[in-house]
Amino acid sequence: MSFILTFLGKGGTGRSTVAIAAAKKLASLGQRVLIVSQDSSPCFGLILGIPVTQEPQEIAANLSVVQLATTASLEKNWESLKELEAQYLRSPTLKNVYGQELGVLPGMDEAFALNSLRLYDKSNKYDVIVYDGTGDSSSLRMWGTPEILSWYGRRFRQVLGESDVLKAISPFVQPLAGAILNVSFSTDSLSGDTSQQATQLLEEARKLVSDSRRMAAYLVTDTTATAIAGAKYLWGSCQQIGLSVAGVIGNRVVSELERLETEFAPLEAISLPTMIDGNWQPLIDAIPNLRDRAASALPSLVIDANARQVKVFLPGFEKKDVKLSQSGSEITIEAGGQRRNIVLPDSLNGQSVKGAKFQNSYLILSL
Repeated sequence: MSFILTFLGKGGTGRSTVAIAAAKKLASLGQRVLIVSQDSSPCFGLILGIPVTQEPQEIAANLSVVQLATTASLEKNWESLKELEAQYLRSPTLKNVYGQELGVLPGMDEAFALNSLRLYDKSNKYDVIVYDGTGDSSSLRMWGTPEILSWYGRRFRQVLGESDVLKAISPFVQPLAGAILNVSFSTDSLSGDTSQQATQLLEEARKLVSDSRRMAAYLVTDTTATAIAGAKYLWGSCQQIGLSVAGVIGNRVVSELERLETEFAPLEAISLPTMIDGNWQPLIDAIPNLRDRAASALPSLVIDANARQVKVFLPGFEKKDVKLSQSGSEITIEAGGQRRNIVLPDSLNGQSVKGAKFQNSYLILSL
């Protein structure tokens, strides 16, 4: 299994540069590192200084890089499925559907990226995967997908199983799921083995995101008001999906580290110098081992059964920004465009939320 490291922040703050520097540092320490870029343009390769391909390529000792290409990979998988279908059906249903048409579906990039990371993690070839995505709310929606799908699955499995609409589109569900996720899934057995397989995949992904021993995010910012505000918003939103934020990195702000420490307390603040003439060494020397630092990340959720309290760390938000609901033993918190579902332990089963307040960036629920 790999440790997954990702970076969040406003565009223009140097997220990709920081991601590459962190990867180079970890590789120099003997870690097998894969940099995964979701930028399909030539920009990432220009920053890195070499062309980047759609298959992992080793570019230095312990360091590999790959560029995700959703449409190309989806089309390749889709054509393979069409060939397989043609072998067994007299009248194939997918012959006039093309992979490039599916690639424009909303959320397809995020679904493909999430599954690609899952497969690279399962390969056991890498100690660390550095993911350089969009670094904004879209990335958080991607990481929050397992939790959201799990929630919808729990709530609507029976409704979907009886849906005439779902039955009408069922011929397309299996090949589409196979093309994106490389798993078997059929609407004919939502409560059977295929459902259990999908549920298991979602649960594995959810646990990975919420385990600071397996994954962590770092905020990247400069000292402009917009960059700081954006980083704070992403910090709070991370808590909603259970993703640990281990620190804030001030890129090109060596002289203003104290300001970042004040703005983002209690997070650890790290400053990096400006890269000059493509020389990575000063950045590599300045950046610490971010994998080790992740262990000190603050927990985003604390459930105190004895005190009958649930504490959710939500920096950057106020009580008016939060929507709270409860269904049985499950509490749902909506904030920052994200939904978090908290299942109460058996010792608190049957208890309802009686009060809520904000204190020291924690939303404290009394049961």
